[in-house]
Amino acid sequence: MRGIKRIFGLLIILLMVIVLPMQSFAKLKNIEGNDIFHQDKIPVGKTGKIMNVTFYVETGSDYDNAWAGIAYDDDDDEELEFPFELTSETTDRKHIGKITKGKKKSVTISARVRRDIAEGYYGIPVYLADGENGGKGAQEYINVYIQKSTTAESSESEAVKDVEFTLGEGQSTPRGTYPDVLNFSLNLANTGKLTAFDVTAHMVMDKDNTVFPFEINDANYDRHFDKIESGGVTTLDYSFAIQKNTYTGYYPIKLEITYRDSTEGELKKAEDQFFVHIKNKEKDETTTAAGEFNPNDRTKARIVVDSFRTEPKNVYAGDAFELIIVMKNASASVPASNILFTLESEKANDSAVFSIEEGSSSHAVNSLPANQTTELRLKMIARAGVDQRSYSITINEQYDSPEYKNATDKVTVDIPVKQVARMNIGSFEINPESISVGDDANITFQINNTGKVVLYNLMAKFKADSIKENEAYVGNIKPGETGNVDVNLTGKAVTTDDGKISLTISYEDENGNITEETRDFILNVNEEMETEIDMLYPDVTDEETKQPNAIPVVIGGIGAAVIAGVIVLKKRKSKKEQI
Repeated sequence: MRGIKRIFGLLIILLMVIVLPMQSFAKLKNIEGNDIFHQDKIPVGKTGKIMNVTFYVETGSDYDNAWAGIAYDDDDDEELEFPFELTSETTDRKHIGKITKGKKKSVTISARVRRDIAEGYYGIPVYLADGENGGKGAQEYINVYIQKSTTAESSESEAVKDVEFTLGEGQSTPRGTYPDVLNFSLNLANTGKLTAFDVTAHMVMDKDNTVFPFEINDANYDRHFDKIESGGVTTLDYSFAIQKNTYTGYYPIKLEITYRDSTEGELKKAEDQFFVHIKNKEKDETTTAAGEFNPNDRTKARIVVDSFRTEPKNVYAGDAFELIIVMKNASASVPASNILFTLESEKANDSAVFSIEEGSSSHAVNSLPANQTTELRLKMIARAGVDQRSYSITINEQYDSPEYKNATDKVTVDIPVKQVARMNIGSFEINPESISVGDDANITFQINNTGKVVLYNLMAKFKADSIKENEAYVGNIKPGETGNVDVNLTGKAVTTDDGKISLTISYEDENGNITEETRDFILNVNEEMETEIDMLYPDVTDEETKQPNAIPVVIGGIGAAVIAGVIVLKKRKSKKEQI
């Protein structure tokens, strides 16, 4: 029995000798001496899962075009184990743009944690390069903490979305004190696998200081970015004055984010929110003490948008349309009465996008029982000159319920506004202005996009009885830009009409719908010019003139010799007569 215990003890010691060195790989890296890379919080990831590694850089010099990435080298540090799967996405450098000396710049890099890694702290080598193709430059360590996934988590299939936004990850809650101005920056990270294009972060604001604690001073708090790459992070900078009557507490601030997952993709929408903490006056606790009346304890109806549509279906900037909104009392048992709906349009450049063409922006409804609907119809006009995108209409509600008088709420609907494609065709340059059958004329002109939408896959097609059909592909023309057409047209037959050449210009919108516009210009095609050979031998065909024939040459030579001989004899005779 003692022998078995000794063997068992030796086995335990042997396992400890094997396992403990393996566990020693997982350890914290001292980053207190770092010059560039810093962390306020150590990111936590789970085995087999994609994790976001967030840190910030603070440099002693300016970077015009900075790139950051996770460095991996088998010879870097043999005592440290690399916790991530080695794929091209892990070691691919991320673009972080311009860095100003002495200022912090947040960076988020995504990587998938190895499934076989032990739980614990790991040091990760990261680097900062100036330029996409520059060397690794400055390199230091940061730390991550890895946890073991549970069995249930490991069995789940993790789907990475094409585009997904994360707001303020790893950042502290912005805090402000009245009457000071609150300045803060939020990190907006694209944690999806595709680059997001045409990104706009729209802050949802409210005049009610119990919902939105800031003064609305600026006309537009939207933040636009041409693109945010996969794994990329950009900064949303805000500056707000705090409302005087705001109470101390946390306030959720909502962001609506529109984007495209390709340069020519449709506009998509995402939502996220963050919290701010405001320090001002405290709420009067006596109003909520035991036995006292609390207005928030009352039950009120819940009125929402059940559906909406526009007639016509597509709303174009500058055109009138009818908006039909179906409002529903979503409460199961609470009715609403004395309802007033007031519509308020989103603004662009300090002016409302939608205006009422007929009637009023306010509509009264006497009553709306629980789970019932009512329809609002409004004749409106979309302002000309606005960009092609979706704009919101806010429906402000004021109504009574049996327990709650003068209740207020608001809902919104988003209406896409389209722009009519417009273009201008420049003057035609035709060289030469007329041609013969079989000859070419060079046609050049410009096409200017004078509208507010992109003209996709633009083509110019030329057609007439007198020419061979031809076409020229121009491609995409952005608003305000110009495309050039340069094509040769070959004469096919003699012009029998007024010489008009039909030009058809076709282009597509963002949904692939094709539009065509036609123009005319003059190019006359004349009969083919006769050559000297044609005049000498009118009955000889083109094929015959192409083949070498010695007979005409010989005959021509003999004829010339005879004529020369006759001339010589005449001259001799004349001389004899003179003698």
